Amino acid sequence: MKKIIFTMALFCGSFFSCQDILEIEDINNYNPELVWNDENLANAYMANLYPMFGNWSPAADAFSQQLAGIPFYSDRVTITNSEFKSWNYSRIRLINQALVEVEKGRLSESAKKEITGQALFMRAYSYFEMVQYHGGVPYITVPQDRYEDDLFVKRNTTKECFDLILKDLDESIKLLPERILASSANYGKIDASFALAFKAKVMLNMASPQFNPGNPWNNTYWAAAYDANKIAYETLKARGYRLVDDYSQIALTEKGPETIFTVINSYPNKTASWDNGVRPGSESRGPAYAVPTWEFVKEFPMKDGRPYNDPDGSYYMTEEEFLQGYWLNRDPRFDKSIVWNGKHYPVSGKVNKRQYTALGIAHELDDFGINPNAGVNSTNIDRYTGFFILKNSLLNLTQAEVQQYDVDYVLMRFAEVMLNYAETANEVGKIDEALMILKQIRARAGIEPGSDGRYGISARSKEAMREAILAERNIEFCFEGHRFWDLRRLRMLNRLDGTTKHGLEAIATLPGGQAMPMSEARSKADAYTLTENNFKYSILQVPRSGVQINVVPETYYFFPIQRDVLDRNPNLEQNSNWGGTFNPSLE
Repeated sequence: MKKIIFTMALFCGSFFSCQDILEIEDINNYNPELVWNDENLANAYMANLYPMFGNWSPAADAFSQQLAGIPFYSDRVTITNSEFKSWNYSRIRLINQALVEVEKGRLSESAKKEITGQALFMRAYSYFEMVQYHGGVPYITVPQDRYEDDLFVKRNTTKECFDLILKDLDESIKLLPERILASSANYGKIDASFALAFKAKVMLNMASPQFNPGNPWNNTYWAAAYDANKIAYETLKARGYRLVDDYSQIALTEKGPETIFTVINSYPNKTASWDNGVRPGSESRGPAYAVPTWEFVKEFPMKDGRPYNDPDGSYYMTEEEFLQGYWLNRDPRFDKSIVWNGKHYPVSGKVNKRQYTALGIAHELDDFGINPNAGVNSTNIDRYTGFFILKNSLLNLTQAEVQQYDVDYVLMRFAEVMLNYAETANEVGKIDEALMILKQIRARAGIEPGSDGRYGISARSKEAMREAILAERNIEFCFEGHRFWDLRRLRMLNRLDGTTKHGLEAIATLPGGQAMPMSEARSKADAYTLTENNFKYSILQVPRSGVQINVVPETYYFFPIQRDVLDRNPNLEQNSNWGGTFNPSLE
């Protein structure tokens, strides 16, 4: 607790308004009497907790089918290793310390109220993360004294944890400002709108099959989750939150009306690794480490909102037609999210540039394939797929500037509130309300409404609508880190188990279909005159070596408590799905 680093200059420049940069003789050993009697220092203390909300991560969806790589091999998660464990009681102590000390200090009542509201939200957010991973955990609400308190606490039940999380959130909503506007110096702090939206998300998870395996779709929590999510949707809508007009500008136009909570980035003080992680290697500081799969490319619907292989769709294609023309007539979000071979890609100020991935034609840091005529082997065959991520990329950054990416990180946006509401509405039998939300999401995307005005949504039963909502989340939130957790929440990890992944190799061809001479192909590529139509495409499994099949067992619906933690506290029980006696579900 004594080791707090106050990065005052950083946070004053981002979202905490400070009059002066205060000096402390020993900034590593803070004095509670000093901190909690000075509003600037108290705000600095809270600012040091905000990194808990993370930042842009190109690999956020690495555990799903969206990105290349086989993340789940046999025994990826064990009781002894640290994989998929969340047990952050150091943060909980800092939060609890703030809640206790702020009441003792001489800050203004408004400052105390604001700090208490933030701390309560942070505590609920932190515990929810742990419960998502493990089920019930010890819900500690006071800073424990290592000498006087009993540190060998037992786990609260999962139900008790959810109740305490919701209690903290309800109290925080009462204390926080209703909405912190983009024009405010406090923009970037937690407000009641974020707390309300997050509470609705917690209740959606509480009702989910993950926590109710014996009664996944008809348990009593769904009705309460529906009420909370409808309130969040209607309240935030009344406060001015809405979908932005252009899907590609959700994050790139900062402080927009769709953003509910954002982490402020500002070069040079605070940046993120997004562009450095998603760009082709020739336009970055090294190879991209997050690239889309062929499986995910196929999941984007067509312009009419239907799958490419739907016989009733306006843009129906056979498997071979789709393979050779997958970029045609797609959901506009596809064009705004994915870079493919031959696509116009005006990165680094190169207005005429097209991106190539064909072996022997593309830059060696961008290529993918095994074409023997190329006369060279690709060094990317185990990490690339022939696709790159476009979404949220700052194309104006030059190659030398990719590490200056400072777009504000959007942790929660209004589209999530809408789709959470749609999901709960569907599960309580209000399919029309769910359809209304999906139509709004698809209208913004630019999908054609069709003669029936349903934007390609054919679902008319609860089960079909459930799948439609899940499919919409898959596309709408692509690369934002939702997919694996959605499948886990819905107990659908079997959709990842046993799967392989693939990429698409491009080989330049002449009008007659025969291979184009490499010298001619390189010359045309240098002039950016080769388009998507000048290539023939074939599917390659990725990676070509090493682990190639996902192994995602049933035990992953609740991850184990690490043995090291159990060894330090004999009163903790291991989860029943990992050989213990603790039931991590709500049943």
